[in-house]
Amino acid sequence: MPCPHLPEGFDFTDPDLLQARIPHPEFARMRETAPVWWCTQPAGISGFDDEGYWVVTRHADVKYVSTHPELFSSHTNTAVIRFNETISRDQIDVQKLIMLNMDPPEHTRVRQIVQRGFTPRAIRSLEQALRSRARSIVETALASAADDGSFDFVTHIAVELPLQAIAELIGVPQEDRSKIFDWSNKMAAYDDPEYAITEEVGAEAAMEIVSYAMNLAAARKECPAKDIVSQLVAAEGEGNLSSDEFGFFVILLAVAGNETTRNAISHGMHAFLTHPEEWERYKRERPETAAEEIVRWATPVVSFQRTATQDVELGGQQIKKGERVGLFYSSANNDPEVFESPELFDISRDPNPHLGFGGGGPHFCLGKSLAVMEIDLIFNAIADVLPDLRLVEDPRRLRSAWLNGIKQLQVSTAVGG
Repeated sequence: MPCPHLPEGFDFTDPDLLQARIPHPEFARMRETAPVWWCTQPAGISGFDDEGYWVVTRHADVKYVSTHPELFSSHTNTAVIRFNETISRDQIDVQKLIMLNMDPPEHTRVRQIVQRGFTPRAIRSLEQALRSRARSIVETALASAADDGSFDFVTHIAVELPLQAIAELIGVPQEDRSKIFDWSNKMAAYDDPEYAITEEVGAEAAMEIVSYAMNLAAARKECPAKDIVSQLVAAEGEGNLSSDEFGFFVILLAVAGNETTRNAISHGMHAFLTHPEEWERYKRERPETAAEEIVRWATPVVSFQRTATQDVELGGQQIKKGERVGLFYSSANNDPEVFESPELFDISRDPNPHLGFGGGGPHFCLGKSLAVMEIDLIFNAIADVLPDLRLVEDPRRLRSAWLNGIKQLQVSTAVGG
């Protein structure tokens, strides 16, 4: 039934809404009055043959769903809460091969293998190369700025380091890295008409990534090297990924690792430039807590979904088996029951139990430590090379049903320009 606190037909996954803003006032009303609320949708509008989904807005409830995969499945309808209405069920089901959309025990098996690439030692081994790349990225942006000092922060800075990090991790040659970036963009941007990218183009881009990664895996099986790909695929038998499993793992990296970290960096820069006192503080102190607050503030994934595996109660509501449940991280990360003054951007916030890397449980972000390191490295480089960066105009947001994306953020190196 309609919620008296929302306009009729309001939908938290409406891509036009999320292109305009994150609906924080509406989330606040839901947390207070209807923390688990049924949102009715026209059948098929999100790609699913049902009549809507449950909106879960409180931090505690999002954590509960995330940590009970036996009650709430990622596999049944995938974790993506809204596709285009033109997508076929077959196109949805093929995405179940991605680790994000698996349930235990299959998810457990695959994750145990791929986490070899994300050990503290593996991440530390990337740090020196990524530190150098971060500095080079920022210096190149400065050198290529227009005569008035302006440039687009997203394309010149934010996109580069996450792409380089993933490419370093799996050993993609420098000359191929722009392809991975282009393909991952097409996979994530199908809701935005400016990109004129259809579901079909997105699916083709996904297959390009899978094909590229499978060829890489096949080469390493034939001739193992001292890299993560060889560790994941080279040895035959149980305990290693097949070539197609590795291909779908790279798809996950291309979106979950590249797209989300890029948007965290873009939102982080915008937050600093609209909270100049925090930027001055960052330049002076470089607090280790900054990256976590940037992720909380940005919350690059607005929501994922689960599907109830049985009738279950949540937040006083009876959820039926087969109903979809939306986990709204953007709301949970602003829950005043958990965060003091959540509306404040505070780079020294500690503790900071945000859910920007997921709500815990089996799908907690495998690459968290890599993402935090990338954010630290790029903002340290910006503070060193571009300390007087200023905002030229408001960011242009991505049209998406579940990503909090920034397409363009025009900035300038010219003080007072």
